[in-house]
Amino acid sequence: MLPMSNVHQGGCACGQSRYEVTDKPVRTRVCHCRYCQLRSGSPFGVGVWFNASQVKILKGNHKQYKFTTESGNDFQTNFCENCGSSVFWTISHMKDMIAIAGASFDPPAFWYDVSGEIFTRSKAPFIKIDCQEHFETSPTYKPVKTDDDRFDGKKIIYLTSFKNSKTSLA
Repeated sequence: MLPMSNVHQGGCACGQSRYEVTDKPVRTRVCHCRYCQLRSGSPFGVGVWFNASQVKILKGNHKQYKFTTESGNDFQTNFCENCGSSVFWTISHMKDMIAIAGASFDPPAFWYDVSGEIFTRSKAPFIKIDCQEHFETSPTYKPVKTDDDRFDGKKIIYLTSFKNSKTSLA
């Protein structure tokens, strides 16, 4: 059995979904892509990536939402069927790996190091991430289709552009 410091648990907001991971993650990325922004409802998502063999689902029923990315990869988000918290996800080109939602770990929630950030082309201008790797898209980004404009990270218009506008958001 691994020492307790190598075992970390977490789950959803309501507690019905719980998981456990062992050992260190393979990688941890802050992702600023539009998919993660919409999935998380925030300017970025944090994916703590493990080999599937390192992840054990302890309890909970999950709903899945699956879509195909601009690069043609299947992206499946698994979220608690009760409270809707995004708990983990998989991407088809990262075989046998699972990303855990970074903030879903039990305290101390942020026990891992962030190795890099991806899709900085759609990064909110007020976000500053201290890490070593920064990618405008991703090392695996190879678009094969065109997304709807709402997903296009190159076309993001930030609310800051409305400061000098007479356009009202109300």
